[in-house]
Amino acid sequence: MNIILLGYGKMGRIIERVAVERGHTISARIDADNSGDLPLVQGDVAIEFSHPEAAFNNINLCLRKGIPVVCGTTGWLNRKPEIEHICNENDGTFFYASNFSVGVNIFFKVNEYLAKMLNNFSEYDVEMDEIHHTEKRDAPSGTAITLAEGVMRHMNRKRAWVNGDSEKPEDLIIKSFRIAQIPGTHVVKYSSIIDDIEIKHTAHSREGFAKGAVHVAEWIRDKKGVLSMDDFLKF
Repeated sequence: MNIILLGYGKMGRIIERVAVERGHTISARIDADNSGDLPLVQGDVAIEFSHPEAAFNNINLCLRKGIPVVCGTTGWLNRKPEIEHICNENDGTFFYASNFSVGVNIFFKVNEYLAKMLNNFSEYDVEMDEIHHTEKRDAPSGTAITLAEGVMRHMNRKRAWVNGDSEKPEDLIIKSFRIAQIPGTHVVKYSSIIDDIEIKHTAHSREGFAKGAVHVAEWIRDKKGVLSMDDFLKF
């Protein structure tokens, strides 16, 4: 399989290594320095781990060229509905995940189960912490936003997430920390006067994200439409 890498930072390089180890070829590496070359490149699939400012244009160009896209870039999701429309309009394939780790996606489901169980127990409040490396530009992380969306789907008293402190009981507080060399840690805390329930996921490296992205790229080659980790893992 010929893979186009959109974004060639640390994550892109790990994806390249994993892909080559699995017998694939990197047909192009697109970064800020050569972004103008993207309209000319060809490949079987594009894996997008660039920056929020570049993601929309990268994905748009690939979908209009008929190239399936696997995207893990966060911080641009206000334009995701546009991309989904472009994908469907062009009979394309677009796969987005805020996190490609199997463990994190199981963590999402555990979190939703807890939120559903505690929905009727108003004495429990919930908030989150997320910790990432200092190179991560967006806050909160896409993973934290996915966790927050899972809470809000099942816990009626939480209506919006906020990054930082809030006095509104309907707000779900997410606190973001940026510390060097931290791949990603997420903590969800359900707290009451009586007791606390806390779940935590700690990534030890970017390896799990990269392997997940490559596995998805292999899987989507014969698929069409807008897809997610629920489709891939059949949750």
